[in-house]
Amino acid sequence: MRKLVYYVGTSIDGYIAGPEGEWDFYPVGADLAEYMNTQFPEVVPAHVREAIGLEADPIRYDTLVMGRGTYEPALAVGIASPYSPLRQYVVSTTLDAVDHPDVEVYSGDPVDLVRRLKGEDGRDIYLAGGGRLAAALLPEIDEMIVKLYPVVAGTGIPMYSGGFRPTAFTLTGSRTFDNGTVVLNYART
Repeated sequence: MRKLVYYVGTSIDGYIAGPEGEWDFYPVGADLAEYMNTQFPEVVPAHVREAIGLEADPIRYDTLVMGRGTYEPALAVGIASPYSPLRQYVVSTTLDAVDHPDVEVYSGDPVDLVRRLKGEDGRDIYLAGGGRLAAALLPEIDEMIVKLYPVVAGTGIPMYSGGFRPTAFTLTGSRTFDNGTVVLNYART
C-alpha cells in the first residue's frame, strides 16, 4: 500500500513558515541542497528544477497533497502546476478549480482523499503542508521527513496546527549537514 509522507522543513521551535508564509529565513547549505535534490527531486518545485537543470523524474512520489496556503504562492506568479509531473491535489474549500490537468482542487474531507489515494496503485504520496492540513491528516501520516533548520522563528505557521492528539513515531534515520540542519526520518509507531 502507498504511504503518506509528510516532507517538511521546520525551525527549532516548530514553525514551517513565518506569520506571512515566509520561508526564506531557513539556511539551506550546498550539501543539504545536493542531498535533497538527489534523494527527492520531485519535491523541488518544477520552475526551480528547470532553472537549475534538475531532472524531473520522480523517485519516490507520484502524487502530492497540499493545502491552499502552500499552493497559492505558485498560483500568484502564474504557475498552475508547481510540482509537475506529480499529480497534485490542493485541499481547499475556498479555491476555485484550476485549469491544469495535473492539479485538482479538492474540497472534501482530506482523510477520505488520502485513503482513496492510498488504495490506488502507485508510488508514495507527498504531503507538502501546511500545518492545518497536516493536523487533519495526522491519522493517515505513515512517515515524516523533517528538515530541522538551526534557527528559531519565534512565531509563524506551526508544523501541526490542530487539537491535542499525541501520536507516536519512531526515529528511523538522521543526517546532519554542514550548517547544522538535521534531516530526521520517522515512521509511525
